[in-house]
Amino acid sequence: MEKKIIIDEQFKALLPALDAQTYALLEESLLENGCLHPLVLWNNILIDGHNRYEICQKHEIEFETIDKEFASRDEALIWIITTQVARRNLTPIQLSYYRGVHYNADKRVQGTSNLYSEQMKKRQNDVFQKSTSQRLAEQYKVSSRTIDRDAQLAAAIDAIGENSAEAKGEILSGAANITRQRLQELATGGSEDEIRSIAESIETGTYERPKRDAGEKDSSAVFQGILDGLNAVIAKIADAYSFGMEKAANAGDASELRAALRGHIDRLEDLYKQF
Repeated sequence: MEKKIIIDEQFKALLPALDAQTYALLEESLLENGCLHPLVLWNNILIDGHNRYEICQKHEIEFETIDKEFASRDEALIWIITTQVARRNLTPIQLSYYRGVHYNADKRVQGTSNLYSEQMKKRQNDVFQKSTSQRLAEQYKVSSRTIDRDAQLAAAIDAIGENSAEAKGEILSGAANITRQRLQELATGGSEDEIRSIAESIETGTYERPKRDAGEKDSSAVFQGILDGLNAVIAKIADAYSFGMEKAANAGDASELRAALRGHIDRLEDLYKQF
């Protein structure tokens, strides 16, 4: 008996949409070669292979499935995120959002009595007593402060998405003219009415960034702090490049170097938006 595959809209929304050309190439490949990679399910919910599934359904192409076991929805969410980050070239805002969703899901998982949380507690009770943000910072090769900011950003984007899925998509694609700082402000102090208003204005294309007070100026201390941070990031990029290129050449894989450089580029984006 064929499995009934369930499409979960929240899980599906996590996956960046393919552009028309990439989708067409995938469709051409599936028509020519068949579906070579199995779709991944959790409790009959599709968690990997949404585009392949859609094309296979359209053209009646046969496919196989494999099942993953997770103790909770948040564990499945974390698996989807880590899989997508490892596989795709993401924009800075998409990568920040994924890291933030990962952090928020991870925090919800902690404290539950399942295998994942027991393993989590074991890792956290080592000599270093690493926090969630510290662990994820190491995983994604960014600072723990970046992870904390990403968690706020993800919460704000999800809140906007509850009012308008289209507005959320606009933000993640980079089309919406809204800053990271504004999103973090919404996460920490935005009212429901304010979030709803911003979601509607992004959806209708009428959102405008708040204008800065003409009398407001950056203090020299703040400016110097930004410059210091910029110099530190540039130094890290240089170190990562020289070390990573040698390591990548020996291993025949540059994915770790790309991940490290992407983290530094993301930090540069944060610094740029502070001016």
